[in-house]
Amino acid sequence: VQLQASGGGLVQAGGSLRLSCVVSGNFFSLYVMAWYRQTPGKERELVAGFTRGSSIIYADSVKGRFTISRDVPKSTVYLQMDSLKNEDTAVYYCNADHRVTRRLDWGQGTLVTVSS
Repeated sequence: VQLQASGGGLVQAGGSLRLSCVVSGNFFSLYVMAWYRQTPGKERELVAGFTRGSSIIYADSVKGRFTISRDVPKSTVYLQMDSLKNEDTAVYYCNADHRVTRRLDWGQGTLVTVSS
């Protein structure tokens, strides 16, 4: 599967951005989707994601500010980011976890830069 992420950019602290990730093919429902982020010298961390039971989980650092959603007909997962902080600056990656094979696929990453 191919994942195409977009929507990153430069935003002032307190601002908002919406990231999008389009999943190629017609099997979007077979994937459990999530957003991760990574900064230089640090491990990639989970930001928000759906669970296999279709619950939603968020990193403590983004709870109340970020919202993950999906549009199944459009094979797209979104990450709405509000009240952005400097520490949200990172490359954001969408991730697709195949429900059956457990194969993980990653998008190319989109850079979010939050300036003060």
